[in-house]
Amino acid sequence: MMTKKDVVTKLLALKDASGKTYDQLADELGLCNVYVAQILRRQAQLKKGTEDKLVKLLPGLTEDLLKEMRKPPLRSYDPAILEEPHVYRMTEVCAHYGDAILAVIHEQFGDGIMSAIDFRFTIHKIKGSQGEDRVVMTWNGKFLPHIEQTK
Repeated sequence: MMTKKDVVTKLLALKDASGKTYDQLADELGLCNVYVAQILRRQAQLKKGTEDKLVKLLPGLTEDLLKEMRKPPLRSYDPAILEEPHVYRMTEVCAHYGDAILAVIHEQFGDGIMSAIDFRFTIHKIKGSQGEDRVVMTWNGKFLPHIEQTK
């Protein structure tokens, strides 16, 4: 049995060898670009319909790798990732804008939370009004209202 690190290392090497970007893979698979990155990092389970397409896109996917990818993943993370500047910035944005974000969600939806299971996350590059590169992140999660707990 391979470790998660071994599987991820091999999967990312196959992606690199394919010459395809996450956007290209996502378009050909009909998935979100961040979700494709999660699949290749064993943060999301490979589903059968996607598997057939992925095998064609990443030559060299072995049955051993596919077997690991079919398993439900352990959705953990390395705490050091929180120190990486891009990830830290997203954490900072949530902390800084969190109160206002929560107020707007409550005003528009009521008492509840955004699902991180029924969720889509995409990243796109656009040009700003001054011609600068800008990052657009779309968080698209199903709203889950809190319920009154009755017997």
